[in-house]
Amino acid sequence: MAPERERAQVLTILKRHGRDATSFQTLEPGFRYWFAGADACVAYVETGSSWVAAGAPIAAPTRVAATAAAFVAAARTARRRAAFFATEPSFVAATPSLRALAIGEQPVWEPAAWSDTLSRTASLRAQLRRARAKGVSVRRVALEELTRASHDTQRQIEALIVRWRTRHALPPMGFLVQVHAFSHPRERLCFVAERETRIVGFLAAVPVYARSGWLFENLLRDPAAPNGTNELLFDAAMRIVAADGSGYATLGLAPLAGVVPWWLGLARAAAAYLYDFEGLAAFKAKLRPTSSAPLFLSYVPEHGALRTVLDALRAFARGRLLSFGVEALVRASRRREELAKPSPRRVVVSLSPSGASPL
Repeated sequence: MAPERERAQVLTILKRHGRDATSFQTLEPGFRYWFAGADACVAYVETGSSWVAAGAPIAAPTRVAATAAAFVAAARTARRRAAFFATEPSFVAATPSLRALAIGEQPVWEPAAWSDTLSRTASLRAQLRRARAKGVSVRRVALEELTRASHDTQRQIEALIVRWRTRHALPPMGFLVQVHAFSHPRERLCFVAERETRIVGFLAAVPVYARSGWLFENLLRDPAAPNGTNELLFDAAMRIVAADGSGYATLGLAPLAGVVPWWLGLARAAAAYLYDFEGLAAFKAKLRPTSSAPLFLSYVPEHGALRTVLDALRAFARGRLLSFGVEALVRASRRREELAKPSPRRVVVSLSPSGASPL
């Protein structure tokens, strides 16, 4: 089946059964699809020796476990290891033949409760005031802006993505952390934060159909944007989805947050040079989620936890784990050197008696 036809079929299944926060992301480039009839599928990436699925199978709740078992059997026939990344407790309970490794937490918000949350949280209100005082405003992006490749909004968002990536040591990744801001524009919600005529922040939300909810997939801030820009984007998006009657919103996985195996805790500390796990979890927590649920890496016991984690990492590294790691270390070293260079702006701030921070 041609990729476009496959994705069209997957979208049809998603609209009926897409329950995981990761479900809509499976429409992005790089995924393969294993179908179990016309109304169930598994979206996965192949790393060479494994099939790593994004979340649980997309199927009716009564068919999820059977579809997972059939996918594992198909992978075994193809001499591949099968795993399911970012599965929820309900999937773990339904698949006792699989092992489940805790890999982090997923914060969840009830959009209707956001206004009350904001009224009780002075620190959040202060961040919104700070961004507005610096001239930042947020608006929803019109469909025309998302569908016209020549539109200035698209050009500015693409430039913002480039600037945002320069802040991070990790090279661009695949699997569930790709940035495809304009795919399936009629299904998504997009917001931009603007300062004068310049876009300094971007939020894209994609649907979680079976929950009448949304995954805030991309929340990007220009390195020079005022503090509070991300909070202003989040506030605008929450108000819109609440007004539409949505009952669920999430920012997705906070990797290695919460209770994880001790050896993953050591890996989190060792990789802090490359990725700010604690900072990401702290940002999501300060937005005061209504609840938080653990997410798991579900795998076949005979394959082992460590091997399966490496399979998942290869999925994110687009199959080139060693070269990806080397490139990440080089980028991190360059980033540290840049930050260590004297900056007139930083010198002025460090001498300021008011304690003001630069934009």
